[in-house]
Amino acid sequence: MSPETALLLARGQFAFTIGFHIVLAAFTLGLAQFLMVLEGLWLWRKQQVWLSLWRYWSKIFALNVAVGVVTGVVMEFSFGTNWSGLASRTGAVLGPMLYMEVLVAFFLEAGFMGVMLFGMGKVRPWIHFMATSIVALGSFFSAFWILAANSWMQTPDGFVIDAEGRFEPVDWWAAIINPSFPWRMAHMVAAAMLGTACLVAACGAWHLLRDARHPAARHMFSLAMWMLVVMAPLQIVLGDLQGENTRDHQPVKLAAIEGNWDPPPPGEGEPIRLFAIPDMEARRNRYEVAIPDVGSLYLRHNLQGTIHSLNQYRRDALPWIPLVFWSFRVMVGLGLLMAFAGIAGLVVRLRRRLWHARWLLRLMVLMAPAGFVAMLAGWVVTEAGRQPWTVYGLLRTSESVSPVSPSLVLGSLVCIVTVYLALFGLGLWFLLRILSRPPQPDEEGAMPDVARRAGEGIKDE
Repeated sequence: MSPETALLLARGQFAFTIGFHIVLAAFTLGLAQFLMVLEGLWLWRKQQVWLSLWRYWSKIFALNVAVGVVTGVVMEFSFGTNWSGLASRTGAVLGPMLYMEVLVAFFLEAGFMGVMLFGMGKVRPWIHFMATSIVALGSFFSAFWILAANSWMQTPDGFVIDAEGRFEPVDWWAAIINPSFPWRMAHMVAAAMLGTACLVAACGAWHLLRDARHPAARHMFSLAMWMLVVMAPLQIVLGDLQGENTRDHQPVKLAAIEGNWDPPPPGEGEPIRLFAIPDMEARRNRYEVAIPDVGSLYLRHNLQGTIHSLNQYRRDALPWIPLVFWSFRVMVGLGLLMAFAGIAGLVVRLRRRLWHARWLLRLMVLMAPAGFVAMLAGWVVTEAGRQPWTVYGLLRTSESVSPVSPSLVLGSLVCIVTVYLALFGLGLWFLLRILSRPPQPDEEGAMPDVARRAGEGIKDE
């Protein structure tokens, strides 16, 4: 097998591992914030239903972390096995960021997670809430450092390249808070919250379809729909801001997103392409359906602004256009659907029909994976749109791969796929088994013998 085959296999292996891990990591981030809110409501309102929901979702959180840690370890080891070129040349910049993710975020999160899962009923309620809050903060810091490292690869800053081609940091502030980091961090946190909201809403809707008077299912569904109505419009704004950043720093990626091969005629703006089949060989779109000038409204915020076109660049400087083009449309389509669901939920709530609108409940059950599918599609746009670079404009992916035999990469890929599918399948089976039963007033948490005494000292209304 050729070196090109080894590169393709290495990319496929990393895409597969990170595809699994990012869903689990995002769910951990979103669910940690959700648990913090639930426990805060329990302490504030003194209502047993919030404690029951906290216990219910703490089991999901423990399961998700257990599976997510395994997938994350494999992903980081692959930097040394399959991507030694990237590691050797960018290690001085990326190494400390990944180290901080482990030292500050992971140990902070893991250390207090023991108190959160094992300490209910053994420590004072406010101390337990502090532990839950620190776990939520730790998951946020974990995302911070991972996204700082990834954003630096997208928009590198704060470095020099030495005589041997290695990237050396000279300004850590500029390297960490690089041009794309603030927008990508905000966009990713919002995506994690939306993915969690959709899953929680789907769980609540499922149980409300069976018993519209179930108190825990009502509270669960109501809180998740509030998350949707707030986060979905906010995510649209954040997506627009990140799009502006991409326009200024990664024009090829934006051209691929838009399927923009040639500039529009003079005096006209960019169209919005609703449908097209990009043809990489002919360097044009087939079967294109577009609305003239509308694309300039969100790309340049006017009717005549233009962006870079793909035919301005050599073929070896382009990503795989069909993948980027359609992944973006999947992400945007699901994002708009989530915004519609949030607004529809608000309208139904104002009409006092939130728990009885069966069409909305059925819609939310169907949308259970929508947030995470949209997030995965967005991640594909981000990473595939960066190609053929690992460090954008400076280090090619072909220069980053390890000189490893393709057969070894293929063998490890087969092993990883087998283990991941078995692990993820088992975790999904447990997840669905837990979610199939509605929360109970005496719900046991991740550690039943301890959580059984969780409500001591808290008055139930």
